[in-house]
Amino acid sequence: MLLMGVSGSGKTTVGQALSKQLGWEFADADDFHPAANVEKMRHGIPLIDLDRAPWLASLRAVIVGWLAARKNGVLACSALKQAYRDELALDPQVRVVFLKGSPALLHERMQTRRGHYMKEGMLDSQFATLEEPKGAITVDVSGSVNDVVREVRRQLGV
Repeated sequence: MLLMGVSGSGKTTVGQALSKQLGWEFADADDFHPAANVEKMRHGIPLIDLDRAPWLASLRAVIVGWLAARKNGVLACSALKQAYRDELALDPQVRVVFLKGSPALLHERMQTRRGHYMKEGMLDSQFATLEEPKGAITVDVSGSVNDVVREVRRQLGV
């Protein structure tokens, strides 16, 4: 499963809860960024497609590995553009789940977030870049984590 959305939408928290409930592997795309990308984001500099290319290749390798091993997994990844999702959802088994929240809600969440390199000021650039997915499972993130996980599972049928 590709669990996508802008920063603050709950990808990591929801993804970890889902993977724990389902017994699936979990990977957070943030852990795969090269150091240069992290530094850019720490300084409020949005990434460009050239920055993302090696990162996307690493993420694709994770998904290829899961598919080859016949394992289920949850990849928490922004995947803001359709081209990125096309790179990652390389098999019909890879379901895309879009965690959708309003800019106001996600700005509020970002203000209380500590210790993450992605700062609130970059959220607007993520919304500007976001190409909302067509044909994905879309889940509103305004409820509790348990509510979001329950809705994801209901729509996936798992």
